[in-house]
Amino acid sequence: MNVVCYPSEILSRPTPRIEKFDPGLRDLARRMFEIMYEANGVGLAGPQAGLSLRICVMNCDPDHKPEAELVMINPEILELSGNEVGEEGCLSFPGIFIEVSRAQHVKVRFQDLDGQVHTLEAEGLPARAVQHEVDHLNGSLLIHKMSMVQRLAHRRALKMLELRRPAEAEAPKAAEVEEPKPKRRRSS
Repeated sequence: MNVVCYPSEILSRPTPRIEKFDPGLRDLARRMFEIMYEANGVGLAGPQAGLSLRICVMNCDPDHKPEAELVMINPEILELSGNEVGEEGCLSFPGIFIEVSRAQHVKVRFQDLDGQVHTLEAEGLPARAVQHEVDHLNGSLLIHKMSMVQRLAHRRALKMLELRRPAEAEAPKAAEVEEPKPKRRRSS
């Protein structure tokens, strides 16, 4: 399992709800965390792992402390408030970072790995990450957030992604994911 990159069609399709909570789901979440950490991300959604499943994993702690890990299954955003513009990247768009307007505060309802329902309120990076991952689950991508100016600024990188052979577009190696600045971490 590797990060799926644009323009893979799985990234643009809304995901169905997960109905079956079994031990395999726990193993899947663990593999998703491994992929996310290897690619230096803070979040990863099912489609980015090649799975048409409504699951995402997140860890916004700079040191990736295990207690900061969050698995959200079937997340639904209940409330959004405030507004902030910040730089955002995406593991499925390696090397591309754009300014994106997001809500400052988010309230989300989701299920855990046992199917139990939880509600989470988040601000700052965790709020941005929740919104980014839910976008992925709904088939909305970073390219959909780009203005015409941003698309023009990143046209070469987008074209390079589009020209990759299908197998490469589906499963690039984490080593191929370059960071323009070492301190940046991608939302997902």
